[in-house]
Amino acid sequence: MSDRAGDPVFDNIIYEVSDRIATITLNRPERRNALSPALRNELVCALKAAEVDDEVTLVLLQGAGTAFCAGYDMNSYAGNEAEPERPAGWNHSPLFESWTGQFPRSCLRDWFTIWDLLKPVVAKIHGFCLAGGSEIMSMCDIVFAADDTLIGYPPTRAQSTPDIEYFPWKMSMAQAKYLQLTGNSVTGKRAAEIGWIAKSFPAPELDDQVARELRAMAQLHPAMLAANKQALNQSYETMGIRAAMQAAVPWYALARSFRPGAGEFQQLAAAEGLKAALAWRDGPFQAEGFPL
Repeated sequence: MSDRAGDPVFDNIIYEVSDRIATITLNRPERRNALSPALRNELVCALKAAEVDDEVTLVLLQGAGTAFCAGYDMNSYAGNEAEPERPAGWNHSPLFESWTGQFPRSCLRDWFTIWDLLKPVVAKIHGFCLAGGSEIMSMCDIVFAADDTLIGYPPTRAQSTPDIEYFPWKMSMAQAKYLQLTGNSVTGKRAAEIGWIAKSFPAPELDDQVARELRAMAQLHPAMLAANKQALNQSYETMGIRAAMQAAVPWYALARSFRPGAGEFQQLAAAEGLKAALAWRDGPFQAEGFPL
């Protein structure tokens, strides 16, 4: 626990500093840490606070409760309120909101904070890591998971392309196409085998094994870590990672709102409830024994 005077205090996350590690815990366990705009804004603020703190060498990102993160809290973005909550930088003008992909644009702005941070960000995931949760995880520098964690992006089955088009950058073409086209999920153990994450551990060992990894890493000089992170990132920037992710925004807008069949999931959820919409989206895969 951090009891240092001046450390930020938040409503949706827990921020602690100990032994040169800033730990950011997503703290909406009753919603499986679903990403509301308020949580997202606090997470970005916490990351920036860790970056400027010279007593912090690296950042650990984890989730409270039974899951790391089950995705975006879409109830927060429904827009039924007169002034709906929105992430920072959202342009809600009628000139732009309906067709410029304000949602994925906001996601890119938020999660490139992780990419651009001068300090390494390590994710420790367990339970569920789905959709938006998998986006955060995939933008982190190093990921450790429990073997039985379920990781995937089921919304690609019926709702939209990913907000963050990370698949081609995190695994082989064969796996990227399989997982994005099907929306299937994999376990933490399988994610490590295909190179999506660094390592997985049996669930009872996850905390101890990650602590062991971070204790050693935290002793490295922060400037050395920054130089290595920036050198690696620059190579991916040269290969086009940022431009490719930005170029995926129009495909999200097309898939979400303008393609044939767009909106079927949302219409069914409004008419019959979210459970009915999920059953319609995921039923054919569950019938064949695939999770979610």
